Amino acid sequence: MGEGTPARIDRAALERIIQRAAELQTADRDIADGLTPEQVLSLGREVGIPERHLQQALLEERTRLVTVPAAGAWEQIAGPAHVVAQRAVPGEVPAIESALVEWMEDKEFFCVQRRQPGRVTWEPLGGVAAAVRRSTAAFRRGSSAMTLARADTVSATVFPLEPGWCHVTLTAEARRARAEFVGGGAALAGAGMLSAGVMIVLGALLPVALIPLPLAVGLGYGVARQYRPALARVQLGLERALDQLEHGGAQATQLLPGRSAGLLGMLAEEIRRSLR
Repeated sequence: MGEGTPARIDRAALERIIQRAAELQTADRDIADGLTPEQVLSLGREVGIPERHLQQALLEERTRLVTVPAAGAWEQIAGPAHVVAQRAVPGEVPAIESALVEWMEDKEFFCVQRRQPGRVTWEPLGGVAAAVRRSTAAFRRGSSAMTLARADTVSATVFPLEPGWCHVTLTAEARRARAEFVGGGAALAGAGMLSAGVMIVLGALLPVALIPLPLAVGLGYGVARQYRPALARVQLGLERALDQLEHGGAQATQLLPGRSAGLLGMLAEEIRRSLR
């Protein structure tokens, strides 16, 4: 970089700058007990924020869910059994539901379990066709990769906020995955306790007999904590679906590729995607 060339500002620095500038702007104003939505829009126009972005942020804040702290030993050690993602997106309820159904089936291999007005639930596809699609999807990267493979069920709640806007809440359950990680960790810890007990029965010195115990407990705890990265990937899958709705809107269903007829056609299509 030559002299006089300004240093580029990365995304993290940009977010800090904007947040600090907003704090300074707010400090210059007496907001008393708060601002009305009209005042927020006016303030945003003064600093050059597009009104549609402010309107979407206001809608999301109005419908924001309160985060419940972790309760219970399993949630504190491993993590919660479900994750939630929510966002205000453009479009009408029927178009959003149809876009979600196609996205979940095409990208995540989930089929509709129940569909009611404003609410849809999915479960993983089963059978030979689903196994073929999952096996080829394992080689994908980026936007074509599966992200909800660890989820047991996924549900969506869609309700209108105002003309042209809806609030979408996606929830994914991952109880089976948590049970697998917690069970593996408990098995390791139990094996350590058992080996310590056997050594004590065989007459080993107590300090020597207790050596495997902390090691096994530590390994078991580490295995249980590996559930959190798996849950984070499920969260990513929910956010990715909302990204598609936010940027595609009611036209999201038109962006999805058509399917080939038959198992052989589907297999050929999945192989072509993997090679790309």
